[in-house]
Formats: sequence, C-alpha cells, structure tokens
Amino acid sequence: MEKQVPDLRITGANDKPVNSHADLVLYWSTAYRRTTWNFSLERAVEWASQLRKPLLIAETLSCGCRWASDRHHAFVLQGMADNAAACARSNTRYYPYVESTRGDAIDLLATLAARSCVIVADDFPIRDATAEIEEAARRVNVRLEKVDSAGLLPLRGTDRAFPTAYAFRRFLQRTLPDHLPDVPRANPLAGLDLPLLRGLPREITRRWPPASACWLRADPAALADLSIDHGVRPVAMPGGPSAARKRLGKFLREKLAHYATDRNHPGIDGTSGLSPYLHFGHISPHEIFRQLAKAEDWAPTQLAETATGKREGWWGMGPSAEGFLDELVTWREIGLNMCAHAEDYDRYDSLPDWAKKTLAEHATDRREYVYTQKEFEEARTHDRLWNAAQTQLVHQGRIHNYLRMLWGKKIIEWSPGPREALDVMIELNNKYALDGRDPNSYSGIFWVLGRYDRPWGPQRPVFGKVRYMSSENTARKLKLGSYLEDYAP
Repeated sequence: MEKQVPDLRITGANDKPVNSHADLVLYWSTAYRRTTWNFSLERAVEWASQLRKPLLIAETLSCGCRWASDRHHAFVLQGMADNAAACARSNTRYYPYVESTRGDAIDLLATLAARSCVIVADDFPIRDATAEIEEAARRVNVRLEKVDSAGLLPLRGTDRAFPTAYAFRRFLQRTLPDHLPDVPRANPLAGLDLPLLRGLPREITRRWPPASACWLRADPAALADLSIDHGVRPVAMPGGPSAARKRLGKFLREKLAHYATDRNHPGIDGTSGLSPYLHFGHISPHEIFRQLAKAEDWAPTQLAETATGKREGWWGMGPSAEGFLDELVTWREIGLNMCAHAEDYDRYDSLPDWAKKTLAEHATDRREYVYTQKEFEEARTHDRLWNAAQTQLVHQGRIHNYLRMLWGKKIIEWSPGPREALDVMIELNNKYALDGRDPNSYSGIFWVLGRYDRPWGPQRPVFGKVRYMSSENTARKLKLGSYLEDYAP
C-alpha cells in the first residue's frame, strides 16, 4: 500500500492479519473526533482505497470514565453532530454510538470487527484510552492499528520523557523541522471514490442503536438516562469542530496581536480558549499551526539555524505568535511526551526527586488554613481570588491560565500534605474542567508540585524549595477588571 501517513505515527496494536475478504474498513474514533486534519482518518481512507472497500467511521462515547458527566458528554455530542453532517456530505458511513452500560462500546467494536478488513483507532496517551485499545486489540480477529494525530511532533519522535521544558524545547528545535512537512490532509474525505456502505444488519443497530437527533443535540432528557454525573452541568461554550474553527478564527483576528501582553490578565481574557477543543480532538494542532503561520505570513526558511532552547526567537515569528506556539507546541506536547513515556504520569511518585524530598521535609509544617475537598470544591476559603478561580472552574469549565497556577499553589498550602493536595487538584480539575484528564492538564497540576521546574530559594514553610505564589502578588501583577465581581461577588 502506498503510504501517506508517516510510519512513525502508525503502531500495530496486535499481530492479527488484514482480512481483505471482509465487508468494510473501520475507523474507530475516540480521541481525534474530527473529519479534517486527522492522520487516523487518513490512514483508514488509505486502507479503504487500497482494498476498494466502504469506509465506516464509528465514533463512540463511553460512560465508564470516573469523571464522565453531562458537561463532558454534551461537549462531545455537539462534536458528533458536526461529524455526522460532514460525513453526510461524503461517500462515508458514520455511526455515532453513546454507551449506556460500561463495556457496550467495546462489544460493538468486536461485533463490527467481524465485518472489517482492518481497524484503525486513535493513539492517545491517556491510561483509559490506552487500556481500551489494548482490550479491543485482544478481542478482535483482524489487524488493529493505532495512529497518532496528537501533535506536531510524533509521540514516538523520542523514546524518553523530558525532565524540563528547556530540555524538551531544545529537542524540539533540533528535530521538529524534519516533521513539519508531514501534515495530515485538510479533508481526507473530499473526492473519495469508494463503494458506499448501504447499512448495517438490524441485529447490530437494534442492540447498539446509533445516537438519535436528540442525542446529537445533547438533549438533557437523553443525558438523564445515562449513569454519569448529572451534577456537573453543561456550559455555554459549544463543542465540536465548527465551534473550534470559529474560536480559532476569532483568536487570530482579534487576540493574537496582543497575546504576549494580554494572555496573563483575567480581566482582558486574551487567551485562545482552544484547550477543550484540542483535548476532545475537535481541532488539530496542525490546522492551528497552519492558520497561525498563514496569519504571520511565515515560511519554514524563517526558522533559526541553532537550537538554543529559548522560548522566543526560534520560530522567526512575532512575539505574540511565538508565545502562543510555546504554549501550543512546547507546553502541550511535553505533556503528551510525559504520558507517552511514563506510566506513572498522574502519580505523586513521578515528581522529580528534589521536589519529593523538599515536600517531604515540610510535610508536617503548620498550615495557617486547612480545607477539606468539599470546602475547596464549594469555594469556601478565606481567599477571594482563589474562590473566584474555583467558581469559574465550576460554572465555566475553565480557569484563566495564570490563575490556574495560583489555584494549585494554594491547594498545596491549605491541604494537610502534598499528596492530599495532588488528590484534590486532580479530582476538581478532571471533574469540572472541559480539558480535564488531558496530558496538558496533568502538566499544569504537576508543575505546581515541581515537575518541569527547579528548586527555588529561600525555603518556605510547606513548600520548601518548590516555587511559591501568593494571591496578593498575583492580584497586584494582573489586570483583574471585573473578574472578582463576576466570580466572587
């Protein structure tokens, strides 16, 4: 088969054969939930074209995740509606499935596998996603490939986890130019000349009914039937590739020029707001990068020749674009790197030795305030700025980027110990944040405890040599505008 998707992004999940006599090629979409700029979908199209078989896209939504809720389900379902519309305009059959009982989605996949020549799945380095792929690979009798469409750097572009952002950035600057030309097709479904799958047997559609129109509208009555957390309500931010693309366009038109100066100020809110869309795969980092490069009138010849590891100057773009790329590429992809190469990425013992040592030395220090998880969750602390950040998280599914750092630092300061603080941060972030359970989220949480950072002096109570932040200094540095009145009146 003539390959378009780079080999480095394709991994065989089992050693089963391709069954060229079966009915269809199956793309199982669970992480890169889009029909554009998607190496996984492109790989499935390659197989279907070579075998001259119909292509079936099965996008499944599991209810088995610990933090599954109305909020996260609604966001994904809105994206499913977009994908259904995109596939209706192509020569492709789309099958959206919402799991009502844990394990149903894998059962559906195993049944579809019996009709499939080959299965292509999404390679995303989060434990739940990896375990689901491994289970499916054991149960099916045909080749299952997992394909990486996570970042500009392939997940297997290196074989180790990097300890600091500087080291990772320097590695990126040396190696990324070789990968930048490898870009997924903007629309792999365009102009497809494939047989059309007319339908699936009734025994399949009856047992695993595809999501109806009310499901794709994220109708509250439909969500109410699921065994998920109904206390975490949907937010105003709409999900889906269409909403993601609109947000990207608005950011490039209205915010990019001032990103370097505005991004840290909650009262201005100069951030892109793309993190939830990246997390659920509604938009590709390749598309974001290409649109940014177009806005900057940039060409690869502008890259610096020397890999210095510095945050600015390597890309050859303006300060705001370079600052944004450091977030999109360096900080987002160092999280992907950690999750891909460290099985304990979300566990306390994965912290650097210096951080564990200094936190252990100060674990019994006196805390002026100690709050329970419930008090944190309900924003019942003595600190108005912290309460505002937590309230924003609960009601909007996000915390302003800069305040998220302060949010975590104060949880350390007001918890009985650092391990308890980590538990609280993971629970609240994954429960309420639209980008919870993301490699980038884990990077932010663990940075608070010392990952990717260095020892700071002088030593402080509770923190030891871990970087300290205060609400007073933060409030003095930031333009808060109406932020406190909006979230902590």
